[in-house]
Amino acid sequence: MMRELERINRDGIIADAAAIILSGGKSSRMGQPKALLIFDGEPLILHIVRKLQSLFTDVVVVAAPGEQFVELSSLLCSQPDQPNELSELKKPNKPKVKLVRDEVAHQGPVGGIYYGLRAAGREVAFVTSCDVPFLNLALIFYLTSQISNHDVVVPHWQGRFQPLHAVYRRTVAPLLKEQLERGELRPIYLYGKVRTCEIPEEEIRRFDPEGLSFLNMNSPEDYEAALTRWEEKRLQGLGPDSQLSAFSSKPSREGSVSCTVELFGVARLLAKTTEVSLSLAHGATLSDVYSALAERLPILVGRVITPDAGNLSSGYACNVNGIDFVRNSNVKVNPGDRIFIISADAGG
Repeated sequence: MMRELERINRDGIIADAAAIILSGGKSSRMGQPKALLIFDGEPLILHIVRKLQSLFTDVVVVAAPGEQFVELSSLLCSQPDQPNELSELKKPNKPKVKLVRDEVAHQGPVGGIYYGLRAAGREVAFVTSCDVPFLNLALIFYLTSQISNHDVVVPHWQGRFQPLHAVYRRTVAPLLKEQLERGELRPIYLYGKVRTCEIPEEEIRRFDPEGLSFLNMNSPEDYEAALTRWEEKRLQGLGPDSQLSAFSSKPSREGSVSCTVELFGVARLLAKTTEVSLSLAHGATLSDVYSALAERLPILVGRVITPDAGNLSSGYACNVNGIDFVRNSNVKVNPGDRIFIISADAGG
């Protein structure tokens, strides 16, 4: 059995997986291309690309042929005068972005997933759409980690599958091609034919209590609501660059900082518990979290936590509040922070 996710490089990027962003929809209700909507001061597609670049080696954008492809090519690619070719955006010290077009327009998400998997060149890919501004990296990492014994990992939220926030193995591409030939344009037709892992709502809420990961924008009203929500979170200190709690601020006693560490994969198996509450001195950093965790659960030392108890061992990642992965152990911990420690083999 291949273990695609055993390699996490020193920047915290999953080295053997890609992200695919589908941008081929008609945007008829929105009245303009959703990928080009301005969000947080830049086109939404760039907002999403930058988010996913912090986690994946390659990012692929699948666009409809014609005018939209040309617009995205000029935005993303270094050679906008060659819109019919597979183009790449290369930035120093950044993963590549590939822009590829649907060969046949309006084949729905199945077409986008198929063309994206074919272009990605990785065995595993996380698939999302171009209209989801509230991506949760901890949840995405967790979903990707579950692929080891499966062909598809798909969340089930509020009674519905979320096929455009799911992980697919490249080996399902031939089945998707057959679906296109039969006119079956819904991804769910695939799930009964392959090894599908359904992630239940209660598990999703551990990372994303409100389900903002699945909040997409189909109309101008949705767009305005998303902008308002984004600004509210920014004012609350919960924006993408904040390390404040994305859950609820828990009061801590004066002079101390209370936080919760949640364990996944091998860490959970070794500790025989899912989470640990810690009370640290004011000004504590993630290094102090690891040290306190090592004292509480010494079995983690040498496996999950480095022998000096000051950092995570290779192959483990830390996410604070489901917002961003944090590699610097000197980052300060805030009251109410929820810290996820996830191993590359969390899927077993």
